[in-house]
Amino acid sequence: MDWNNKVSDNVRNVPFSGIRKFFDLASTMKDVISLGVGEPDYSAPDKVIDACIESLKRKETSYTSNWGLIELRTEIAKLFKNRYGLDYDPQDEVMVTVGVSEAIGLVMTTFLNPGDEVLIPDPAYLAYPACVSIAGGKPVLVPTYAENEFKLTVDELEKKVTPKTKAILIGYPNNPTGTIMEREELLGIADFAQKHDLIVISDEIYCDLTYEGEHCCFASLPGMRERTIVMNGFSKSYAMTGLRIGYVCGPRESLEDVYKVHQYEILCASVTSQYGAIAALRECDADVKSMYDEYKARRDMVYEGLTKIGLPVFKPKGAFYIFPDISCTGMTADEFCDRLLKEEKVGVVPGTCFGNQGENHIRISYAASRENIAEALKRIGHFVYKHKK
Repeated sequence: MDWNNKVSDNVRNVPFSGIRKFFDLASTMKDVISLGVGEPDYSAPDKVIDACIESLKRKETSYTSNWGLIELRTEIAKLFKNRYGLDYDPQDEVMVTVGVSEAIGLVMTTFLNPGDEVLIPDPAYLAYPACVSIAGGKPVLVPTYAENEFKLTVDELEKKVTPKTKAILIGYPNNPTGTIMEREELLGIADFAQKHDLIVISDEIYCDLTYEGEHCCFASLPGMRERTIVMNGFSKSYAMTGLRIGYVCGPRESLEDVYKVHQYEILCASVTSQYGAIAALRECDADVKSMYDEYKARRDMVYEGLTKIGLPVFKPKGAFYIFPDISCTGMTADEFCDRLLKEEKVGVVPGTCFGNQGENHIRISYAASRENIAEALKRIGHFVYKHKK
């Protein structure tokens, strides 16, 4: 059997994750400091873990509603009402998913016909174009630029929109750059979406890690609730990556068919993790604030360290990533990361994993201890000084 000839073209043409490539290589080496994978270096809060354990002791091991536990959906709806003034009915406008990763795939499968185009900022999270392609759509990368802190602009969007464009897929704070978009900047994107009658899919998983100003939920902008699907979850803010809990919020008309795909593909998210998520929303604000404060301090530490090394970089205003320019070494992003790992045992990710605009850049995650960050900066400095042109 030649399995290669049996795989769908949509799947065959999607590359494997470049992040995992470097992570897997680093895992085979000793004494490596990994600043590659975007995962908190914390465990989930104790109250989350306790809630999960207690649910198991109660023998809560059955399916939940396909939508998710109503208690969790109610807490999510309360969060959006209290924080953004948005009203979502927990009955049919909030759906619990297996992380935001499932949510992205669900939404693409639901709304894309073959050849439909989705506008995506470049650089952005590498799963965005992959999920569009797997669903049969066409990802259209919209360039952003370092001199503008990689912010998405209407001018660049207008250059890429066509009659086949169906949606915009954005994620702010941004992975990999740490860029945020202020409300005034997002208003222009909202006007563009209305002008061209586009769906907006907004991944806001890093919303609680906004260091400058306040996070603006895209659906809270005038006229946007009716055309926006918001995706969020518990992996980053609550250090619950392995518990795999996310959610989507949107108008009931938009979620009817998203629910249908979820119902057949997944049935429901883990009931144990859902009880943990309820505890997270009800009882873990202090844990989120503690992690936020530490990430912000690390952000400052990494920014100052890279600046002293001489790598051009802007100070990120969200998430836990920084995106320095390494062109002074004369290496490509891939070569830089490969050699840094082998020569200095520091694992980072090539910017090209996240789009064409990531060339000459690397992504560093500062979801690591200050001790490891300090040592990694020392090693990166030694590497850059040795190879600087």
